[in-house]
Amino acid sequence: MQIILLEKVVNLGGLGDVVKVKDGYARNFLIPQGKAKRATEANKAEFEARRAELERLQAEKLTAAQELAGKLEGVTVQVARKAGMDGRLFGSVSNADIAEALVAQGFDIERSAIRMPEGPLKQVGDSQLEVALHSDVVTTINVSVLGEQQ
Repeated sequence: MQIILLEKVVNLGGLGDVVKVKDGYARNFLIPQGKAKRATEANKAEFEARRAELERLQAEKLTAAQELAGKLEGVTVQVARKAGMDGRLFGSVSNADIAEALVAQGFDIERSAIRMPEGPLKQVGDSQLEVALHSDVVTTINVSVLGEQQ
C-alpha cells in the first residue's frame, strides 16, 4: 500500500515521503496512530496544503523533546523490589515500573519510550537505559534496583 507519512517514522522515512508498506502495517498501526494517510490524489493535495503546519508541529515536538532530554540526562531512578540473598529479584523491573518511578519524580514519560534491549531487569544493581523521546532524540537514565530482604 502506498502511504504519505505525516511525521518522521524510524526506518521508514520523513515527513511527506510517499512510501510503500505492507497493508497490515499501514491499516493497523500507521493510519490509526495518525502517522500516515493513503497516497490518493486528494490526500496528496491536502498534505501539500497543510505541509507548512505539519513541519512547524514536527519542529515544536523536536524542540520539546530536546528540552526534556536535557532535563532527563543522567537522572537516577530508584526502584525497590523483594530480592533473595544472592541479589536476584523475585519478580522483575519492567519499563512500566521505571515509567511510574519517573512520573513520581516529575517526568511524564511513556513506558514505550524506555528501551530495554536485554528485557526486564532481574538483578539488584545499577543499569543504564535509553529513553527515546523522539525519533531523533535519545537520552540515557540510570536505574538503581534496590533489594528488599524479606
